[in-house]
Formats: sequence, C-alpha cells, structure tokens
Amino acid sequence: MSKFIDRVVLHVRAGKGGHGCASVLREKFMPLGGPNGGNGGNGGDVILEVDPNVHTLLDFHFHPHAKAGNGKPGEGSNRDGKQGVDLLLKVPDGTMVLDSDGKVLMDLVGAGNQFIAARGGRGGLGNAALASKARKAPGFALLGEDGDEVDLVLELKSVADVGLVGFPSAGKSSLVSVLSAAKPKIADYPFTTLVPNLGVVLSGDTTFTVADVPGLIPGASEGRGLGLDFLRHLERCAVLAHVVDCATLEPGRDPVSDVDALEAELAAYKPALSADADLGDLADRPRVVILNKIDVPDAAELAEMVTAEFTARGWPVFEISAVSREGLRPLTFALADLVLKYREAHPKAAPARPVIRPIAVNQTGFSVVADPQEPGGFIVRGSQPERWVVQTQFDNDEAVGYLADRLARLGVEDELVKQGAEPGAPVTIGNVTFEWEPQISAGIDMVPTGRGTDIRLEQDDRISAAERKHASRVRRGLVKDDEE
Repeated sequence: MSKFIDRVVLHVRAGKGGHGCASVLREKFMPLGGPNGGNGGNGGDVILEVDPNVHTLLDFHFHPHAKAGNGKPGEGSNRDGKQGVDLLLKVPDGTMVLDSDGKVLMDLVGAGNQFIAARGGRGGLGNAALASKARKAPGFALLGEDGDEVDLVLELKSVADVGLVGFPSAGKSSLVSVLSAAKPKIADYPFTTLVPNLGVVLSGDTTFTVADVPGLIPGASEGRGLGLDFLRHLERCAVLAHVVDCATLEPGRDPVSDVDALEAELAAYKPALSADADLGDLADRPRVVILNKIDVPDAAELAEMVTAEFTARGWPVFEISAVSREGLRPLTFALADLVLKYREAHPKAAPARPVIRPIAVNQTGFSVVADPQEPGGFIVRGSQPERWVVQTQFDNDEAVGYLADRLARLGVEDELVKQGAEPGAPVTIGNVTFEWEPQISAGIDMVPTGRGTDIRLEQDDRISAAERKHASRVRRGLVKDDEE
C-alpha cells in the first residue's frame, strides 16, 4: 500500500577528502628524484534536485540517512586520488529545506532546481604540491577534511494554482475527478481524503493545477483533524476555492457558517517564509465559492438563498454538481481567468546570479578572543586556521612547523602578541588546544634537519622560561633583541 509522506527528517553526510601522499621518487641512478606524492581527492557532495516524476518524500521516510562517496588518497608518482562520487537525491517540486532549528535554507521549486545539502571535504595536498625553494622535499602531506554532516527537515508543499478548501465530504475529491484526469478515492464517510490530490485542468488555452486538500474542521490551525499537517499545501496556491456541501444534514451547519469557520482557520494559520512569501497570508488570497450538490432539490434551493450573502463579500459564486457536471464549464473558465491574472501579477523571477565580493584589504579572515573557560587562554576563529589545523599531521614535526609558518604568515601570532598572550598560554584552534610558544623565526620556511623534523620543535625543550618571556617582549616591541 502506497503512503503519502510530506515531512521527513533527513540525516546527510558528505564524503571525506582523501589524504595527500608524502612520497619521494626512488629510482636507480636518481638519488635526488624529489617529492612525487599526489593530492587526495575531494569528497562527494550531497545534492537535492527537483524531479517532476517524484511526488512524495516516501523514500526518505524509510531511508533517512544519506552519505556521499569519500575521496581516495593520493599516491606516489604524482597520482592524485579519485574524487568522491556526489549523491544526487530526487525530491518533489515544492520541497522546502529547513535546518534543525526551523530556518528555511532553500525552497526547491521548478524542475531541475538543485541545493547542495552537504559539501564534501577537500582533499589534502601531497608533498609534491607543498614543495618550495626553502622546503624542496617535504616529508609530510596534508590530511583530507571531513565532509559536512547535517540534519535537515524536508517539507513538501504542493505546487498548485487553485486550492480546494472545505469540510470533510464536501465533494472536493469528486470535483477534482471531473475537472481533471485525477482519480482520487471517493466515499461517503468523513476524512476519505488523507493526502492532497493534484489534478491538471485544461480550460481553453490555459492549463492550471488544482489541489484537493484533506477536509478541514474548526481548530485545524491548532492541530485538530488533519488540517495542521495539510494547511501548508495551500501556501503556494494563487486562488482558494471554498467547496460547500449544500446538501448536508448535520445539525447546526449551513453554507455561510461553514465558510466563516474555515475562513477563521485560514486567517489563524501563518505560512512559513519561503520563495512565495510575497503571496502574503492565506487570508489575503482571492476567493471563489463553489456551492456543490445542487442536483439535490433542497440543496439547489439553499444555494439560491445564500448566493447573495457571498456575492456581497465580493466573492464569485458558482452553483455546480460534481455528479451531474452542471455548472462546471463556467467554473473552469473563471478559475482559469483568475490564475492568468495572478501569473501576470507575479511573473517568475529570473534565477539569482551569484555575487562575488572581493575580500577587503584590512580583513584578516580570523579573530582572536579570550577563552572564557581557560584563564589566560585564547580562541582563534576563522575558516582558514581551523581548516589548516584539521589538515595537519600532529605526529609529524615538519607538518607542525609548516602549520606554525602558515599561522604566522596569516598574522595569528602577531594578533596573539597584541592581545597580551604570554608564553605557555593555551590557544585553541578548532578542536585542538596547544601551549603557545612565540617563535621569532615563525613565518619563514626553514630547511628541516631531516624529512619529518623541524629544528624549532627540537629546541623547544631547551628554551628556558626566561628566554620565552624575552622573545615575547621582543615581539611586542617592549625591548630590543640585544638587551639583557
């Protein structure tokens, strides 16, 4: 048995980047072959794409976890690792993507529209790409980054031009079945319709879609009945049509009170912000009143009595019978006219072009703040330093020295000096905390004593506390380097 699912929680994880390779060419008669380690491949992205042939989020309901392919590590002989395979997930037209806090990230409307839900991690550089004049044969490579891992909420909102609103068993499904080729379930008991039904209607040269929303009852905007789950399917509708059962035998109900009760629910429901936010609240949409079941004599008389009431509100009124198909032709032409007016007033916006803004010359790309959890400590924030820390092999002294050089060239060490950091102060970058040791020679590529080593780190154990304090004072300009 098929199910209609219009809200799911999706756990997505992009692929990891492959590690770079640290390799040196070793061939006969070539003692100085040089570094030849290749780069790691980038991890795959997780991409959501609108597919017109997909109409429900059912697949994600049963398979809520999605993972893209990992990048392959680099190899010797300058062989780069293979890129991770992107994971393309097909979603229905009208899917809204929200984060775990309910913030709208993307409104996927239109066939082929895409959203990158999670970006793959970058692959690490091999030692061949890290070689420089000062560091001719690096004994290390950069590690690959982890891909994004996020929890998303997918909500489906039907993309329809006309939304049919009414109490249960008002004849909405019957109306969709005679206006279009859709074949929804029809029965003589309340809440027959459990899922929105979408039908395509052709009126003259105009084609538009009609959504049959499950029956609403008073209190639907607060969760009663099925209304709260399906009121959002009306958010994208340009026209709302009240389908009124003029032949109901329930006590205390009549066409006017039915419409007033549902109008109160529409006014109370607040749509989430989306690409269609310019439509406003549901209470502001154009209205049409459809008085159904006039094939019943008593219903025809009641329809004539209440027509004036709705006409006085400025709403077009149509008396129809979904069974005998009486009055359907004027109704379809009127709905088509309202849809055309809406399309003229709301032309489709051109796809937004990405705006590329250069980084300001005084923008460092990082910040240094005091660590509230650690007295005398500091936290360095910024995409570059945090990414560099993730890429570093901390069991390799040369890689750690290379990280120190990169941070110094970026200005992190100078900013720590300005902030008053003392030697040995705990500094946190990303998920790594280390004791800060000011190095006068930091920021300058140095030839290591051997592959995988760094002379500065070897000397750290021999530097006294007084020497570290003196180096810090020199960096801050408090004393000269030749002072005692």
